[in-house]
This record gives sequence, C-alpha cells and structure tokens, in this order.
Amino acid sequence: MKGRAPRVTVAVLAIVLALVGCGGKTAHKPKITSTVRSGLAPTPPARDGAYFGALVDPANKQSLTGFERFLGRQVDIVHAYRSWDQPFPQDGDAAVLAGGRYLMLSWDGVDTTAITSGEQDKSIHQRAKAIKKIGKPILLRWQPDMDKPGLTSTVHSAVGYVAAWKHLREIFHAEHVDNAAWAWCPTAQGFGDNAADYYPGDDQVDWLCADAYPAAKTEYQDLSQVLKPFLSWAAARPRPIMIGEFGVPRSYGPRRAEWLRKAAQTLQNPQIKAVLYFDSDARGHGSDKRLQYSLAGDDAAMSAIRELATSPFFNPRNVPVQSN
Repeated sequence: MKGRAPRVTVAVLAIVLALVGCGGKTAHKPKITSTVRSGLAPTPPARDGAYFGALVDPANKQSLTGFERFLGRQVDIVHAYRSWDQPFPQDGDAAVLAGGRYLMLSWDGVDTTAITSGEQDKSIHQRAKAIKKIGKPILLRWQPDMDKPGLTSTVHSAVGYVAAWKHLREIFHAEHVDNAAWAWCPTAQGFGDNAADYYPGDDQVDWLCADAYPAAKTEYQDLSQVLKPFLSWAAARPRPIMIGEFGVPRSYGPRRAEWLRKAAQTLQNPQIKAVLYFDSDARGHGSDKRLQYSLAGDDAAMSAIRELATSPFFNPRNVPVQSN
C-alpha cells in the first residue's frame, strides 16, 4: 500500500448524478460520497444547481436554527472546524446529521513531516474509524488554506503537503472509509501565486474548493474578482467546485447587500456545486471590521443572503424552503 495513491471509484456518479438529479427532477437529496475508488474518471456536472451551507458562529448571538429561520430554509451543509487533536464526531455533529443536513469538517493540520513519518498514524486511524462509524456521508477538508504564508512552519512546502495528503488518504483507504468526500481547499487569491502547486492530483481529490474573501487592504472587491483565478484553473479539472468559505466584511457597511447580490450571480456557475457562507467575526481580532463577516444585526445584508439562499439555483433538488 505504501507509496500507492488510492484508486478512483464508481461512486463518482454519486456526486454527479445525485447533485444534478436524473432528468432534472430529483425526489431525494444528493449523496456526498468519495469519488476515489475505481477507474471511472468523473465528468463535470451537466446541470446547474448547488448546495447552500454555512458556518454560523454562536459567539455572534446567532444560532444555526435562528439563521435558518431568517433564511426561510434549512441549510444543506453545516461547516464546523476541528483541531488536529480534537475528537470527532461530537454531539453537535450528530445533531446536524440527524437533522437531515450534511456536515463539512475542516480538520486543521499538524506538521506535515509528523504525518509522512508515520508519527501520527495512530491518531489518523482513530479519526478514520470515527468517520466510518458515523455511517453518513460527510465532507472533509484537511488543512484548508494551506497556501497561506502563516502556515509555512507546519506545512513546510507544497511537496510536503501533497505527501501528507496522500498518506492520510492511504490510511482512510486502508480503513475502508467510503463515506468521506475529500475537499482540497486553498485560498482563492492563492491562485494568483502558487496555490495550484499544492494540488495532490485528480485521483486524490473529490471536490475542488477555495476560500474566497475580498482582500483586506482593498476598499471594495467583488467576489467575481476574488474567484476569477481559481475558477479559471478549476475549469480544466474534472471535479465539482465548492466555495468552502465566502463572506463580505463589515467594513463594507451599506454596500454589503450589494456585494451579496453580485456574489449570487457569480456563484451561479455550472461547475459550482456547493457554497458556504462564513457567518463569523472570529477572524476580526477585536474591532477590525475588514475581517468580520457575520451578518447578524445587518438587516439589509441578511435580506440579501436570504435572496441568495432561496433562489432556484441553490434549491435544485426540491429541498424544502423551510426551517425545522
């Protein structure tokens, strides 16, 4: 097994067919499963439509169910962060899955050399078994934003990151984990630099993903500008696209609603199959509104995100536009 990449599997059809539906009409939610199993290469989804999801930070006094009540619908995907040593699933994760939503776990990394050396194998096997035991499909993002300069001390290099990714996948493959779909997720802006160097390969990745935020040093930047380099690169790859995180900063003030309405148009790209809003101010470091993305308290922006979330493109599978 060592040195071999896992093979690609027929379950690729679970993403393509379930996302787009058969004949344009779907009676059930699509499946999110791993494509990496047999020799069948995936093809880009043929029909329009994408999941809508979110990370909702309770520190902003806005619960997930409260967010959903305002939207007038249940989100398709709930995003949660876990540190390398933090056990999962947790009680909250089980509640998400029991409520008919999908779960996306962003699993922060550890030093890549500790992974490739085998030092972390015991922990990785434990996580793999835990995910398999869930028994329901989840999305897994290992070390998102790996291309950020601030992570160099643990990621080290693109070569080191890719080797660690493949080692993780080998262990999950050995544990027969077939309910985790792997999302590779650098920063969208990194595609103007070296983000693509971190790509493990089409046989290793289920979802192409990017985190997309306006540059903090700019006065205003549309999402279309942020995503352009990533979407140009991804257009040549045979994988569905996910915007793992996107958000409009509080510093945009009255222009936030305008930004979100333009974003809704940008996100209606046929290859995009999931978008997740980052409703949190955790990265704002106190009063820095350029890095605060929660929509709580901003009625105009909340109305704009509701328009996005309830539009036909983000409800392509007859998902009820109702909150539980």
